[in-house]
Amino acid sequence: MRVLVTGADGFIGSHLTEYLLGKGLQVRALCLYNSLGSWGWLDAFSAESKKPENLEVVLGDIRDPHFCRTITKDIDIVFHLAALIAIPYSYHAPDTYIQTNVVGTSHMCLAALENGVKRFIHTSTSEVYGTAQYVPIDEKHPLQPQSPYSASKIGADSMALSYFNAFKLPVVVARPFNTYGPRQSARAIIPSIISQIAAGKKEISVGDLTPTRDLNFVLDTCDGMWRLSQCDQAVGRAVNIGSNYEVTMEAVFSLIAKLMQADVHPAVQGERIRPEKSEVFRLWCDNTQIRSLTGFEPRYSLEKGLTETIRWFTQPENLRLYKTNQYTL
Repeated sequence: MRVLVTGADGFIGSHLTEYLLGKGLQVRALCLYNSLGSWGWLDAFSAESKKPENLEVVLGDIRDPHFCRTITKDIDIVFHLAALIAIPYSYHAPDTYIQTNVVGTSHMCLAALENGVKRFIHTSTSEVYGTAQYVPIDEKHPLQPQSPYSASKIGADSMALSYFNAFKLPVVVARPFNTYGPRQSARAIIPSIISQIAAGKKEISVGDLTPTRDLNFVLDTCDGMWRLSQCDQAVGRAVNIGSNYEVTMEAVFSLIAKLMQADVHPAVQGERIRPEKSEVFRLWCDNTQIRSLTGFEPRYSLEKGLTETIRWFTQPENLRLYKTNQYTL
């Protein structure tokens, strides 16, 4: 089986690439083109002595439709993760999100259709639901575009499903709730808190700590995506991937401080606060559908997942990759 992972240089994409390699699959990994030839988080494989024989890395951009046709040739399953995902930056560059997330997804779907791809796993996000109107949030919950990012992902989800409805492309919309773990961007709250504590700070810069999230360790998210790729009954559906457990960011802050044995306190920074109507205050996943379709069960408790994440971030060679003295959009 040959699979393509777009966005393989990113946080979830790099973990998914390793997960699929571990299953013995032939993996073509798309990293965003750059003049340095960087593979992002896959750079650990950049030395020929470390590169698995079943890994092919290509550099390019899903905004080019001709390139998308090239990379989907001879591929059985596409895991489409390439996207712009930073919510704060979407306030500054909304059109860039449309071009990458909506138009880029259309390019990938058309290319997959033309090349006879057997399964197309499109990666959504729980942000499309906005602040919960009821909990837990199932797949029938209304979609609410509370940021340009979430609007672009709603558009991307709809674009992918339209290729199923109009052209019978075997699409599954995988909708992970809040994923965390090693390699996550410092713009996210968990890496931000951990990296600041690890750098020796006592006053930890944070945003609003009152929202709740359904947090999922990255390897559980990868497992959910793989299971959906193997499930015929999931085709043509949007399917949540989550833990069915919500926790406040204040509680997460306290748990991280406890696990790191740190005497710290939060300091709210205005630049980390979203506009009032744009903040998503409550996310809690109903994971009934994925459990019934695939038997998915999260393997990592929040404490276990945070322990693994802290272990990675506190390694000096990893911590120095993060700028703890500045806020990253």
